Amino acid sequence: MTLRNPGDGGSLGHNSRPCLFDKSTRRMKENARWLAGGVSSNFRFGMAPTPLVFERGEGALLYDVDGNELIDYYLGMGPMILGHSPAGVRAAAAAQLDRGLLYAGQTDIEAEAARMICAMVPCAERMRFASSGSEVDQAAIRLARAATGRITIVKFEGHYHGWFDNVLWSNAPTLDAAGPEDAPNRVAGSLGQDKDAGLHIEVLSWNDLGAVERRLAKGDVAGVIMEPAMCNAGSIKPAPGYLEGVRAACTKHGTILIFDEVITGFRVGPGGAQKVFGVTPDIATFAKAIANGFPVAAIAGRADILDLFAKGVLHGGTFNAQPVAMAATVATLTALTPELYATIAQRGTRLMDGIRKELSAAGIKAIVTGFPQIFHVAFGLDKPARNYRDLVPMDRARYVRFTAALLSHGVRALERGAWFMSIAHDDAVIDRTLQAVAAAAREI
Repeated sequence: MTLRNPGDGGSLGHNSRPCLFDKSTRRMKENARWLAGGVSSNFRFGMAPTPLVFERGEGALLYDVDGNELIDYYLGMGPMILGHSPAGVRAAAAAQLDRGLLYAGQTDIEAEAARMICAMVPCAERMRFASSGSEVDQAAIRLARAATGRITIVKFEGHYHGWFDNVLWSNAPTLDAAGPEDAPNRVAGSLGQDKDAGLHIEVLSWNDLGAVERRLAKGDVAGVIMEPAMCNAGSIKPAPGYLEGVRAACTKHGTILIFDEVITGFRVGPGGAQKVFGVTPDIATFAKAIANGFPVAAIAGRADILDLFAKGVLHGGTFNAQPVAMAATVATLTALTPELYATIAQRGTRLMDGIRKELSAAGIKAIVTGFPQIFHVAFGLDKPARNYRDLVPMDRARYVRFTAALLSHGVRALERGAWFMSIAHDDAVIDRTLQAVAAAAREI
């Protein structure tokens, strides 16, 4: 599969030659002279056969330094819901470039973006902008503590809320380290992590309403933070009544409910998972698909809580609401129409069904679960997972071999099992993807 002229929409061109990645391999070794490990994020490690070096992207396609044309289901690890380099977002950003980059002040485009988010998101009576999901999760935790006068935060195994010391706990623990499911241990996620930073974080197993109710009944929890659907690992939906029950328990015991919608927000629907499931948190955080590749994040929620930012709760950031990124945000949100979501849902459902069929035909035991816009493929499981511990038996090594085989056929999928869809993944792209899935499944 080799580079051809993609045209305006990212047209497909290929031949029968398997993709090779020799130049990426060499560049990674060379770049490690300046970049630690050759990358600027640890989440870009572990890619088989090597982390790739890219030259450009268009639509559903990426083009690497080896000249390979790759159908992309990483999508920047989630942001590119409109595909790579959409014309409307590029034009909006370019127009703002002529007016200025950074003012240390406010702009009308920032206010317009905020107005749109408050109109789209059920919980958003007020909001603020930042630059990353990790930052807004920190802001949400600080607000919960300020609003309640309490200190303890409850999080869940397998849920990711950023890489800072106080929340990087039990993201992917071994079962030996995790301890009993009804009383999980708090397991650090990194070397060098300040163990004392987690003293006020408590970890529970997700989708267990009784566990949440019992913990909140003690009356000392400031906030409960969770992905409303566990999309960082497994694309697991909440059990029937679970979100509603947690919402009721938080209200009863004066605890702030925080939805981390960094992945689900503006991806599973214009109002995020909270609108899809009909459960409104007190605070929600967003990033990724909000600006289709620009570094934008947001925190939104009840006015009385968010207004604490103007009453002594510190929230800052030099690049918060940077005007070029705000122009991209408005352009992205404007493009996220009901018709766009319906189209992605139809195509994503077709892709999910096709992957199930091809894996089954190859005799590979696997489940495909989640949303059409963000789903998960798990080898070795025969029923959908309900929490992190149900995912532990996955055959991760075989799945990595599968993604490596896919890559040789021109399809790039995340080694952790997630598949992100964009509006640029049309029927021709899906046809090519399913051909690659069938070939890769036979090879492994």
